[in-house]
Amino acid sequence: MTELSDQTTRRAVLGGVAAVGAGAVLAACGSDEPKDAAGGDATSGDSGSGGDAAAGGEIGTTADVPVNGGTVFQKQKIVVTQPTEGDFKAFTAVCTHSGCTVGEVNGDTIQCNCHGSQYSAEDGSVKKGPAPKPLAAKKLEVDGDKLIVS
Repeated sequence: MTELSDQTTRRAVLGGVAAVGAGAVLAACGSDEPKDAAGGDATSGDSGSGGDAAAGGEIGTTADVPVNGGTVFQKQKIVVTQPTEGDFKAFTAVCTHSGCTVGEVNGDTIQCNCHGSQYSAEDGSVKKGPAPKPLAAKKLEVDGDKLIVS
């Protein structure tokens, strides 16, 4: 009986070690982006204000999104681009490769810093893998200078 008890204990210990290791790997996919005073991402133009884009609402203003560029609204997990002046596009900011939030928009490219995937700022299509699918388009309404995602 002692042998069975020792084996069970070893299995429990090894299982616990494996669970802790898995937790560390998952935590590595989190964002280390600095936050502003309102809890938003200080590097993306997300001030932490506005509604939750998943439920629909205002996420920012047109002034937040540069022409021939874009802004990642980290809190709402939405990326808004402006490929040409006055033409705004919105996509989910969740990379289709491993679920990381994309990090930035450089010119006509939305970049995920986790594994190097790149997407078109024009239509969300994959420009460079390992992402297997495009970013999903979101319905975006421009009301004056407000950006509203529904």
